[in-house]
Amino acid sequence: MIAPERILESSRYARCIESSKRVRWDIDEDVIRGRRFDTAHKFLPDGLALSNGFTTLTPGERRFVSQIQGRTYANIFGLVERFINAKVLELSRDHALGDQIVVEALVRFSDEELKHQALFRRIDAMVGEVLPGGYRFDFNPNTVARTVLGKSTWAVLALTLDIELFTQAHYRQSIDPDAELSELFKDVFLYHWKEECQHALLDELEFRRHDAALTAEERDRSVDDFIALVAALDGILQTQAAADAGYFVANCGRTVKANEAWAIEVAFLAAYRWQYIHSGARHPYFGKVLNGLITETQGQRIQAALATLH
Repeated sequence: MIAPERILESSRYARCIESSKRVRWDIDEDVIRGRRFDTAHKFLPDGLALSNGFTTLTPGERRFVSQIQGRTYANIFGLVERFINAKVLELSRDHALGDQIVVEALVRFSDEELKHQALFRRIDAMVGEVLPGGYRFDFNPNTVARTVLGKSTWAVLALTLDIELFTQAHYRQSIDPDAELSELFKDVFLYHWKEECQHALLDELEFRRHDAALTAEERDRSVDDFIALVAALDGILQTQAAADAGYFVANCGRTVKANEAWAIEVAFLAAYRWQYIHSGARHPYFGKVLNGLITETQGQRIQAALATLH
């Protein structure tokens, strides 16, 4: 007889399959629909771009900042979804000769992540058609993925759940309500959000399943791995903030003195740390899941590490 808890767990994976079928979309037919980006509109909302931090800029310059950040926003998602997909494929092998409902749910997860990567490559190219040349995003997704996947599965799943939860919060709380955004940019993240909803549930199920098999010592080492991954992500954000600030200064149409250029770079980094680190760390449900798996001391280690990134 199958244990009741296994039946319940299988039903949760089955609901993800149903959701995947219901919201399934196509990049060209549903999202892009023959449109192009228009630089008369913002791409990223003020609440994510932290526009108020760019105190020396005009409204038009802040709009340009939102467009630069929007391009980077798409590229960062394309970057992280490379390692997320690789980990999902790895996890699916754990179930290959077991519950086929679980296998189907994870395979669908992988298929959708591949589609998201293709979408974000398209968005980068399309934004590049309307913004000035010289933008740089110099991170190789495979190189980054190999580094991430060198850490424990627990740490990778913790980071993945964090990303998938803040993705949903960004869309619901900032992107969707902003009437001044590019409609095409909003649609990109509307459709992305539709599939990320079930991804977050699948990741949580796999995270809890994996955690249940760990010893206390293994989990403690995994907490250190998670902290290391957040620090590595911050290194990427620092590099990209410098690149994007330099790109803005080179293309804003006026002379920017050194002290203002430094302030602009600081503002870019603050925005990126909010988008990719702090908005996830403060997500109530992420905190609930994580704190339910770790000790108070381990939680304090994580918070101390996050406190250095302000």
